[in-house]
Amino acid sequence: MTRGGATRMRLLRARRRLAVVERGVELLRRKREALAEELFRLARPAVDARARITEAAERAYPALLRGLALHGEAGLAVLAWPERLVALDIETRRIWGTTVAEIVRRGPLVRTLTGRGTSPAGTGPAAASAQNELERMLELTLDAAPRETMIRRLGDALSRTSRQIHALEDRVAPELRAEVATVRRTLEERERDEHARLKRLKSKGLDETINMC
Repeated sequence: MTRGGATRMRLLRARRRLAVVERGVELLRRKREALAEELFRLARPAVDARARITEAAERAYPALLRGLALHGEAGLAVLAWPERLVALDIETRRIWGTTVAEIVRRGPLVRTLTGRGTSPAGTGPAAASAQNELERMLELTLDAAPRETMIRRLGDALSRTSRQIHALEDRVAPELRAEVATVRRTLEERERDEHARLKRLKSKGLDETINMC
């Protein structure tokens, strides 16, 4: 920056921009804290839900293999008919600008043989066990899915917010502080030069007055 580019207006603008950046960093820090707090709140239930799903899968897949061994894939497909729709009520909310969804209501997933429309004699214990275990696993998975999605979105938002803070603190704010310091120093030097020039002019004028006398 040249001395000619240093003006009081430029100094004022740089100071205002620096103040905006500092306020922005403070807001982003508060956002990051809120996101981290929400993530910690969700972390323990998410770990427990994953453990329950794993346990359910360890029961469901052996049951499914036993059903396949007795009925075959085509036989199980017939027993699984008709397909059904699972109704869900989903609500969204925003956490510091990040939209997250939650399942607030859903119908039951685990059904009885009557609910499936099949008879005990036609189904058999192996197929019924496979259906029960898979429906329980699906129920746990469906309950955990919104939380997992929420964790992923909050994690992305937290990472993005941290990058924004680093960019403002490590690049933008130092550049503005350097600009403020440079402009202020240039203005101060210019003011000292002007003051010295006025002193010289005043001294010269006084000398001329003395000589005229």
